[in-house]
Amino acid sequence: MKLLERPRSILRAFLQQEASGGIILMASAALALIVANSALGPAYFDTLHADIAGMSLLHWINDGLMALFFLLVGLEIKRELAEGALSTWPRRALPGIAAAGGMIVPALIYVALNAGSPQTLKGWAIPAATDIAFALGVLALLGSRAPVSLKIFLTALAILDDLGAVLIIAFFYASELSLTYLGLAASTLAALFALNRAGITRLVFYLVLGAVLWVFVLKSGIHATLAGVALAAAIPLRSRDAIERAPSPLHRLEHALTPWIAFLIVPIFGFANAGVSLAGMTPSAMLDSVPLGVAAGLFFGKQIGVFGFAWIAIRLRLASLPAHATWLQLYGVAALCGIGFTMSLFIGLLAFADPHLQDEAKMGVLTGSLLSALVGWLIIRFSPKA
Repeated sequence: MKLLERPRSILRAFLQQEASGGIILMASAALALIVANSALGPAYFDTLHADIAGMSLLHWINDGLMALFFLLVGLEIKRELAEGALSTWPRRALPGIAAAGGMIVPALIYVALNAGSPQTLKGWAIPAATDIAFALGVLALLGSRAPVSLKIFLTALAILDDLGAVLIIAFFYASELSLTYLGLAASTLAALFALNRAGITRLVFYLVLGAVLWVFVLKSGIHATLAGVALAAAIPLRSRDAIERAPSPLHRLEHALTPWIAFLIVPIFGFANAGVSLAGMTPSAMLDSVPLGVAAGLFFGKQIGVFGFAWIAIRLRLASLPAHATWLQLYGVAALCGIGFTMSLFIGLLAFADPHLQDEAKMGVLTGSLLSALVGWLIIRFSPKA
């Protein structure tokens, strides 16, 4: 019998799809800003808040569609930790240490600028996130100017950053908890792991239970998108038919989801959440503590945190500089990590219930992300090759 080819999960296909998706995400965000500030603005906001089966359209996008995004994030984290760019401790060292710095320093900058306001202090995690699709989209525009090792480093760092963001959402942005629904969610998750232990590889069983899990998590007080990450943890990483090397359920689901997430779901999220009405806003409004804290955290905090922690790790010989890359190119990638877009916007919605503060956070995210994209692109574009 003819052996099946092992799935092409590692980096090339992933980077190509994520990079292309990042470019589409940029376009959807720009379109949202244009629409929100045009004659179509009222219709745009009314549509997003239209009631559908008890939830607004925006709620369905942010809690429903984004659960699929988080499912893909969970699958990528699990795969990379098991067999990819994060499968060994030496491979994890540099992106892991850099990711830690890239979350700690931006959060500290935001806290320093918002220390006197308990209400705005809730947004401390907004600048801690990195948008992998957007950042890889910018790197894709640079072509061969960016060594492959830097793309692998950025991918690994952003995946660990996503893991940190998931933990932050789980522990710091839960609302009032329902023990009943938490118990039902835990029982459903236990059933999913029981399927895995029993060697069940048909994805339909996992997806049906995953939908049930999403409902229970939605009603539990924990953000519904975390059901996607929990489901990913239960998806088998090994095929039952190891002799034929058939694609595992995790690889099959990841490959099925990636184009839909990159080219449809994340752009829809960007279009629905990046639209901010600029009516009445003045340049001085960017000096308010929320937009300034978010923008400064993303732009300055990510550069200082990612590059500073990476420099320390390399100097202490805990890790090595990525192959065929220069220090200046590494600094350019650190700047690109300030593109927080998708995850930062998402955390901003969880942090603030006040629409005004949500809009201020969005302006900070857009400003910090665009500055980081521009500066990172310029540094790598004009830096000499190794």
